[in-house]
Amino acid sequence: MSLDDIDARIITALIKDARASYAVIGNEVGLSAPAVKRRVDRLRASGAITGFSARVDPAALGWTTEAYVELFCSGRTTPEVIAAAVRGYPEVADACTVTGEADALVHIRAADVRHFEQVMERIGAEPFVVRTRSVIVLSRLIERADSFAPSEHA
Repeated sequence: MSLDDIDARIITALIKDARASYAVIGNEVGLSAPAVKRRVDRLRASGAITGFSARVDPAALGWTTEAYVELFCSGRTTPEVIAAAVRGYPEVADACTVTGEADALVHIRAADVRHFEQVMERIGAEPFVVRTRSVIVLSRLIERADSFAPSEHA
């Protein structure tokens, strides 16, 4: 699906505040509330908008330790096998396959270093994991909630 300028502006408004009313978004993009609703419904039906969620500060929930872990896997371990395994850990915030030596990069959030160590022990025990390499985040420098907002340069 190709997005026009108004669709892109609607998506940007929803990324900034998914709870904004169609009337508020309409004022920003120059449409009526019903017209914005029709476009949002179309964007959802096409898969351009996959859902709505709340952004939560993990520290408010007691998850104060954050780390990135490279997984080095045996043989021909497929991305599906890695995904199925790490999906079972609530501490895994996200995971992806990557270029370079590692097979995957896993973003972990834990209550503290001991909790992180326990998660690493469990992940390291997965049958396909040969070794891991991790870095613990000391401080987050940039976090862009609107990083997926359509750019006028795209």
